[in-house]
Amino acid sequence: MFRGSIVALVTPMHADGEIDDASLQRLVDFHVAQGTSAIVSVGTTGESATLDEDEHCAAGRLPVIAGTGANSTREAITLTRCAREAGADAALLVTPYYNKPTQQGLYLHHKAVAEAVDIPQILYNVPGRTACDMLPETVARLAEIDNIIGVKEATGDLARVERLRADCGPDFALYSGDDATAREFMLRGGDGVISVTANVAPRLMQAMCEAAIASDRERAESIDAQLAALHRDLFVQSNPIPVKWAIAEMGLCHPGIRLPLTWLTEECEPRVRQAMVQAGLL
Repeated sequence: MFRGSIVALVTPMHADGEIDDASLQRLVDFHVAQGTSAIVSVGTTGESATLDEDEHCAAGRLPVIAGTGANSTREAITLTRCAREAGADAALLVTPYYNKPTQQGLYLHHKAVAEAVDIPQILYNVPGRTACDMLPETVARLAEIDNIIGVKEATGDLARVERLRADCGPDFALYSGDDATAREFMLRGGDGVISVTANVAPRLMQAMCEAAIASDRERAESIDAQLAALHRDLFVQSNPIPVKWAIAEMGLCHPGIRLPLTWLTEECEPRVRQAMVQAGLL
């Protein structure tokens, strides 16, 4: 359904942590103008862990993939149903975090959500945050369910691309969740990236994705070299701390983040600023 650069959109906030609706509209306008393929709303970068149920339930003008995952299957069903009713085009469901389900538990969790809510669903595997790794064989089992249409694979393990493609078939969407390895992920057969870097450099990310998907290695590598420092330094502190600072520096939102996250520390600012200069953003 979606190919290319999909932005894992930040949730702009005021200094008191309340959502900044005007800046959110400005960010959507920015991504429409810059050619972003789709928006992931309320994912990890969107601070899903500290947004309440009402704040999860929103939709926008670009194709919207709503983050609706939870470590409670009942809650994930409720959030996914809310996303469908709000008009989202698809849902992104992170593997249940903290409680460490087995592979069978992961299968039954995602199967239950898919059967309960008739909306296209993308699996999201990010063991560095969830302490739970959904293995390729589990993804392959879930790919047999009609409305489970793809996976965001954020392990950075490029060896999984070929295996997932072979096991899940040509129509199952494979998205990188790791900007630093996304170019190679797509050159090996992936369909796109759900990107943090795309928040600040959407046009470059889309161009890189188009080149990689078209197997134009030389062009993809050339563009990605310009983005390499962003891929690295937007994670100098926990995501989305650096990227929210960068967007504020670009005048696209106000400084605001929700506890327990805090604003980027002064000593990290030069690194992020220099990465933005290297990408031609400042």
